[in-house]
Amino acid sequence: MKLVFAGTPEVAVPALDALIASDRHEVAAVVTRPDAPAGRGRRLVASPVAERAEAAGIEVLKPRRPRDEDFLARLREIGPDCCPVVAYGALLPRVALDVPARGWVNLHFSLLPAWRGAAPVQHSIMAGDEITGASTFLIEEGLDAGPVYGTVTEEVRSTDTSGDLLTRLAFAGAGLLAATMDGIEDGALKAVPQPSDGISLAPKITVEDAHVDWAAPALRIDRVVRGCTPAPGAWTVFRGERLKLVSVQLVPDHAELAPGELSVGKNNVYVGTGSHAVEPLWVQPQGKKPMRAADWARGVRIAPGEALGA
Repeated sequence: MKLVFAGTPEVAVPALDALIASDRHEVAAVVTRPDAPAGRGRRLVASPVAERAEAAGIEVLKPRRPRDEDFLARLREIGPDCCPVVAYGALLPRVALDVPARGWVNLHFSLLPAWRGAAPVQHSIMAGDEITGASTFLIEEGLDAGPVYGTVTEEVRSTDTSGDLLTRLAFAGAGLLAATMDGIEDGALKAVPQPSDGISLAPKITVEDAHVDWAAPALRIDRVVRGCTPAPGAWTVFRGERLKLVSVQLVPDHAELAPGELSVGKNNVYVGTGSHAVEPLWVQPQGKKPMRAADWARGVRIAPGEALGA
């Protein structure tokens, strides 16, 4: 099939690579978000998908909105049979969905209908799921509600951050998306409607969602820290300034501490929660680089009775 691939961030690159490597399909063009400011200089930078496509000599389309008429005219001119999508980042209007004869097929990082929305991996970790995965489905109007072509499962490890899990799903999902294109081409694969039960939503994680509540159980705090790493980053407050929590570990046998209360040892820092203590391993003070929590504690000279939290 002639394909037009739509995607933007680094997590979409493995799927693009898998389709470029396929000897059954041609990636005729790539659609991605416009260049965005990045770094301290805030200079405009192309998306990871755009950079990969340009390196492969593939035409790159960067519409400000996918309903822009010049973009739609070029899409019709290319005449794709199918448009695979991975984390494109913009809502596709009906007029664009109608262009490819076999539709737009999205790779979504959950086992649909679970975790429909922008942050499925983060919500899966924060909810304590033991198994998650990726799904390919035909995009229809509605939030990730189209019929499913295929799935692949992935174990959620007890130490996984959302970055860890998303990286594994990006590569497993790349194979799934390529196989889905093969199945659509030869007619062996039919999309199956999603069940009406088991639906859960995964909206974008906000900075406030990442604010740690020390009165919550330790297990919940561990899941929030892992689910919000690397972005937006779990955080708390110390002496009126924001302190990012890069990683923590559970310490169920540590002496009882009040929620947020700090206890400092020679090489360890402990924080009380609504259940048992957790041990921050790495933290990032405001305006500084990540550092070991024990080094941070020595530097700020925590006084007896000091605590984390607003």
